[in-house]
Formats: sequence, C-alpha cells, structure tokens
Amino acid sequence: MIPVKGYAAQTPETDLAPWNFERRDVGPHDVQFDILFCGVCHSDLHQIKNDWFPGIFPMVPGHEIVGRVVKVGSHVTKFKVGDLAGTGCLVDSCLHCENCKQDLEQYCLEGNTQTYNGMERDGSSPTYGGYSNSIVVKEHFVLHISEKLDLAATAPLLCAGITTYSPLRHWKVGKGHKLAVLGLGGLGHMAVKFGVAFGAEVTVLSTSPSKKADAEALGAHHFVVTSDPEQIKAAKNSFDFILDTVSAPHDFNMYLSLLRTNGVHICVGVPPEPASIHPFSLLGGRKSVAGSGIGGLAETQEMLDFCAENNIVSEIEMIDIKDITASYERMQKGDVRYRFVIDIATL
Repeated sequence: MIPVKGYAAQTPETDLAPWNFERRDVGPHDVQFDILFCGVCHSDLHQIKNDWFPGIFPMVPGHEIVGRVVKVGSHVTKFKVGDLAGTGCLVDSCLHCENCKQDLEQYCLEGNTQTYNGMERDGSSPTYGGYSNSIVVKEHFVLHISEKLDLAATAPLLCAGITTYSPLRHWKVGKGHKLAVLGLGGLGHMAVKFGVAFGAEVTVLSTSPSKKADAEALGAHHFVVTSDPEQIKAAKNSFDFILDTVSAPHDFNMYLSLLRTNGVHICVGVPPEPASIHPFSLLGGRKSVAGSGIGGLAETQEMLDFCAENNIVSEIEMIDIKDITASYERMQKGDVRYRFVIDIATL
C-alpha cells in the first residue's frame, strides 16, 4: 500500500482536517501521479455535508486533480514517468455496457465509480479524492495535460470545464446561435469562454449588475440583469439555448420565456429543490428542458486538447489547504473569481 497525506471530513459535522491514509499499490493497468493542484468544486461542500445523500466517511474531497506521473503499471502504454496527468469526476466504470462502449462512461449503466465518496468496483474500498498528495488511477481514466497550459488553472477544467463543454458540443452550439449563460460562477465563466470560442453570440444572464465588466472581459457579447423587468422584457424570445449553471432556486418559467421557438434550456447546475415548470412554458414554442453531466473520457481529452490549442483555462484564486473551510464560506457567498484551486504543496 502507498502512504498518502490528505485532508478529510471525519463526519458531516466536522471541518476538513489533516488525515493520513493509504492507496492501493500500482497495478498493471494503473498510473500513479503526485498531485500538484486540486480545484475546489461546490459539490465538495455538498458532499461532506451530506446535502445530497449519505456520504462515506472519512471523506477526502476533490475531483479536479492535476499532477505529474511518478509510476506506471507494466501494461500501461499511454503514460510514462514525468508526464503531466489529470483525473476528473470518475475513476472507473464497467467499460462494457452500451454507454461505456460509446465513450459515455459518465453514464455507465452499472454506475460509474466516483473519484471520491464512492466505492471501488470491488464494492468494499472507498475512493478518496484530490485533497491529497498522490493518487492511483486506472490508465483509461487518466488524462493527458499539455505543458502549454498553466497547470493550476487547468485543474478546474476537469469538472467545471467539461461540465459546460460537453452540452455545448452535444447540442452543436456554435456560429449562428444565440447562447445565454445563466449564472457567472465557476461553471458559468467556462461556459462563456467555450461559447465564444465556438462562435456563438453569448449573453450572460445574472442577478448581479456588478458582474457585467467580468462578463465582457471573458468575451460575452451582451449582459442582462435578470432582476430588471425591462431588461427581461427586451430579452424575451431571444435565445436558441440557455446553459443554466445556477445551483440556487430560480424561476424556470421566466427563463423559458427568453427562448426562441424550439429553444433548449440545458441544466448543469443542481438546485436544492425540484424545478416548478408550467406546461404552457414549454408548449408555447415547442421548448425543451434538458440536463447534462460531465463528459466521457474521450470528450474530456478532446476538451483539454482544444484548451491547449486555444489557450483556454479557468480564472482561479490559489489557496493553501489550511484555508479550505474559510474558502468554502466564501464560495457559498459567491466570493470567488471564479474557482479556488488548492496548492497541494501546502499540504
């Protein structure tokens, strides 16, 4: 076994604190890499607090993981010692179901294995995430990262990046489309960058007028303050797509009124309560509400390669791991531009 240092929540009521644990030895198909940076996702906080479902404790969060390879198994062919590597939200799947065979491992019909707060395929070993100094992952679930990219700012691409890239690619959003990005946070700012890079006309929808300058700096063409009735009225029937990154309760019916005929409202945020949608909001324009998770491994690698070619990374604020609880408090207030990233050297 490999000794590892990390930060863990021992229970839903306790803050994260130092915790030493062990990872499995490197098997024939495994890659071990030392973690250099790990992004902080809002879902990390949700899971250590049992907001969504009962967790597995002690819990080491973190699924936006980047570092450098230190050991590879005897059958590994795609990585060598010294390579940059990354791992996102999943570390395994059945690899033989209909979805896995289509490179949709995130939708594995037998259930994928989450990077943390999950169980390995043996059904008895918990998974531990990137708030730690080393990780061992099956080669298929390890991603190549270009030396061209700022490594720390690349970490959030493994969740925030692919969560927005995947639906934009699936719905073929691009030139000639009007895309609205609802919410300008960790997900939303990446949606703006990708939407602009794909050639769409991008509008940011936000309750915060103060974010207009940031939206424009990120490349957005327009900005709508959704708390202003006049601006909402002017935006009705405007957009082909709305990419909804908001995880707080909001009025879906109002936003659906902003879609053109055949428009699609794509949910990637996870509000704490079910959406209330009136059928007339959909019938009056053949509109759709859809959802999307992360991408599969092939699509995530495609995104990382696209980012390297187009110099796209996240806007980040680096933190020491000892400041993680304070950073969670700031994140809940929306006080981050736009993603916290832990410097694992501070562990």
